[in-house]
Amino acid sequence: MTHFTPGDESAVIRIDDRRSGAGESEARRLRRLVSMHGSPLLLVDGAHLRRRFRQLGTALPGVGLYYAVKAFPNSAVLRMLAEEGAGFDVASCAEIDRVRASGIDTDRVIHTHPVKKIAEISAALLAGVTTFVVDNADELVKFRPFRDRVSLLLRLRFQSPDAVVDLSRKFGCDPREAPALLARASREGIRIGGVSFHVGSQCRDPRGHVAAVKGALDLVDTARAAGLASLDTLDIGGGFPADYGAAAVDIEAFCAPIRAALSRAPRDMRVIAEPGRYLVADAVTSVASVIGRAVRDGRPWYYIDDGVYGSYSGRLFDHATYPVDVFRTGSRRSSVLAGPTCDSIDVIADDIDLPSLRIGDLVIGRSMGAYTAASATDFNGMPRAAVVVTRDRADEAAAEPPFVMTATGSR
Repeated sequence: MTHFTPGDESAVIRIDDRRSGAGESEARRLRRLVSMHGSPLLLVDGAHLRRRFRQLGTALPGVGLYYAVKAFPNSAVLRMLAEEGAGFDVASCAEIDRVRASGIDTDRVIHTHPVKKIAEISAALLAGVTTFVVDNADELVKFRPFRDRVSLLLRLRFQSPDAVVDLSRKFGCDPREAPALLARASREGIRIGGVSFHVGSQCRDPRGHVAAVKGALDLVDTARAAGLASLDTLDIGGGFPADYGAAAVDIEAFCAPIRAALSRAPRDMRVIAEPGRYLVADAVTSVASVIGRAVRDGRPWYYIDDGVYGSYSGRLFDHATYPVDVFRTGSRRSSVLAGPTCDSIDVIADDIDLPSLRIGDLVIGRSMGAYTAASATDFNGMPRAAVVVTRDRADEAAAEPPFVMTATGSR
C-alpha cells in the first residue's frame, strides 16, 4: 500500500508489501463495500469513535463532553456518542433537529453559536434547549423576552497561536469588557450562568487552553467577588487535535496541563468541553474510485469520484490535509489527484508521487471525519459520499444516504 499526504510535497512515501495479511484484508473488505454500496463512501468505525470518547473522558475526568455536532452530524454517530454519555453542542435549529431525530433528548443539548436570529432562539426554546452563548450587548438583549427561561454563557476571547483555525477572530468578547456585560445582564434580569471560550481548532500545544482557563477563572473570581454573577459553569471549548498522519496525539499528555489549570476552579463549578475533531476525525475513512486518467504536461492525472466539493471539502474550508492510500505498488512518478467536477480548483493533491493507477482502483482517505461531509456540496450535481457505519469491526450497518440538514422551524 502506498501512503502519502495530499498537499505535502515533502511527505515520505512508504511502500508496504501488498501481500501482507492486514493490507490484503483491508483491500478485500473495502472492495466488497464498494461492490455493495458503490462509491464514494465514508466509513465510520464505531469502535474507534467510542474509544476516542473514553480516552478523552479519562484525560479530562469530571469534564462533561458535549460533541460538536457540526463536525460530522451523522445520526448513528450521535447515537453512539449518546450511549457513551455525551452531551451535544449545536449551532443551529437544523442541528437540534438532527439530534432529536436521533432519539436524543434536548436536555443534553447546548446552543453555542454566539450570533442568532431571535426566531432561532425561540425555536430552540420550543425544542427544549435552554443554554445559549452570547459575546456582546446586542446578542444579550435578544434574550430579554426569554429571560425567565434561559441561562447564558458569556464567550471570552482567548487565542492560541498554535491553532490551525483561529476561532477567536470572529467570536468572543475581550475579557476586559466582560464585567460590563455581566453588569448589563444583571440590570436586565438575564442570567449569565458561566463563561466559555474556544482557543481555536486543531491545537498541537495545550498552552493556549491553559492560558484561557486561567484567564476565565480570573474573571469568575472577579465577578463572584463583585456580586455580578455566580458563574457556575466553565466551557473550555474544543481544539483537541486529530492525527492527520502526523505523530499520534497523546491525549493524556496533552490534557495534563489543562487538568492542572482546572484544579483551581471553584468546587461548585461545572466544567464542560466541546470536542468534535478529536472524536470523529480519525474514526472515518473515505473510499473513492479512479474514474478517469490523463497525461497533462507530462504528468499523470487521476480523476476520482470524490473531491474538494465533496468529502475533501476540508482542503478548502478546514485547512486540512488528509493521508491517502492506494492499493497498488510499482515505480512512482509525480502525479495529480483530482476530483470529479468540471472546476479546475477541484484538485486534492498536486505533485504527488504515485504508482501507475488504473480505472476502478480505490483511493483511500484517512482521518476523514471532521468537517468533510459536513461541508460537502452538490456542485455539478455530483453525488455526495454515502455513509457506512460500523458499531464494531464485525458489525457493518447498511449505508446511509449523504446527510443534508434543513430546519423546518416546526417542532
